[in-house]
Amino acid sequence: MTKNSEISNKKELSPEQREELLNTLKARFDKNIDRHTGLEWANVQAKLEANIEKLWSLHEMEYTGGEPDVVGFDNKTGEYIFCDCSAESPKGRRSVCYDHEALESRKQHKPENSAVGMAAAMGIELLTEEQYRELQKLGNFDLKTSSWIITPASIRKLGGALFGDRRYDTVFIYHNGAESYYAARGFRGSLRV
Repeated sequence: MTKNSEISNKKELSPEQREELLNTLKARFDKNIDRHTGLEWANVQAKLEANIEKLWSLHEMEYTGGEPDVVGFDNKTGEYIFCDCSAESPKGRRSVCYDHEALESRKQHKPENSAVGMAAAMGIELLTEEQYRELQKLGNFDLKTSSWIITPASIRKLGGALFGDRRYDTVFIYHNGAESYYAARGFRGSLRV
């Protein structure tokens, strides 16, 4: 369950919450057309209304400060790809270590949650390095914060985890101990609908 969420137990939205979320997503879609050139909101909305269980995940992304928006369309699967497009790492998902194993390894000063755990509870995926770099082509993200990204098993097995940010007009991918957490590090997620 995500921290601070008033509905994380039931995983469904009221009709009013659905309408409010769809209005928010449409306004963001219209305002940032350069993120999804050639895509039509009517088609996105039809897909969302046919998969209303995904609206709960989008609501959780929005509620935790992610500002989800459509960033692509997968021609093979027919799915729209949503991603957190907040300027900085989502505020409601910061100060988390990388995964459950890292959380359990901390003996004191444990964070409330892990990035992998929160993403799973929200029904979303952490971004891969490739997805993170693609997102950075759509704007300047994480200029003051950083975001955990999916870490290869070989690195994670040795206790590390990867995160990315943008500094000096360059996207950097770094490493840190998976158990570390910082007020300025959270995670971005993606959702396919």
